[in-house]
Amino acid sequence: MTSTPFASLTGPIGFYPVVHDAAWVQRLLGWGVRTIQLRFKAAGHTPAEIEREVNAAVEAGKSVSGAQVFINDHWQIGLAAGAYGVHLGQEDLDSADIDALRSAGLRLGLSTHTPAELARAQAVQPSYLAIGPIYPTTLKVMPYEPVGLAQLKEWAALATPYPVVAIGGISLERLPGVLACLNGGNDGVAVVSAVTLADDPQQAALAGLRLAAG
Repeated sequence: MTSTPFASLTGPIGFYPVVHDAAWVQRLLGWGVRTIQLRFKAAGHTPAEIEREVNAAVEAGKSVSGAQVFINDHWQIGLAAGAYGVHLGQEDLDSADIDALRSAGLRLGLSTHTPAELARAQAVQPSYLAIGPIYPTTLKVMPYEPVGLAQLKEWAALATPYPVVAIGGISLERLPGVLACLNGGNDGVAVVSAVTLADDPQQAALAGLRLAAG
């Protein structure tokens, strides 16, 4: 592995919504959220539609000072668009052009589900490491057992010096307990349905920001 690390984050991660389209990215930025991930699934969409969503999300992030907008999976489009960062899974480490992403100055977040995956991801020297699922989640089929809070605390300690993002089944009610297991500093908690499926998404986002700010 190269000894050159990925670019560092420009701010703390904190409250980190993962959303399914660029309109949500724009909405959340308007509500004051600064770290957001676009997870736009390719299924049922044309390459042109995917490119349009990624480009719109990247541009939305560029227009807001302090925004850290990550593109999930679609690293080629993110790279071409000059994205702030991309988020990849373990399987993507086998196929993505990691050196090109690093050379272009993009930030990189990597998913991990076991200590072995954590060690593999650390070797890439990413901008942050995601650990999950913390709780059972119905949003995607996971071949991994939930990490739970006790293991999260252990694994987060192993992840230093990289910022940690906890993800998976985290509601606003669970958020303080999850944050307490992290190392502080630039760490964060990713949420999905806690905002996008909330009765009042704006109030949920503002509550999440308050909780993450301590």
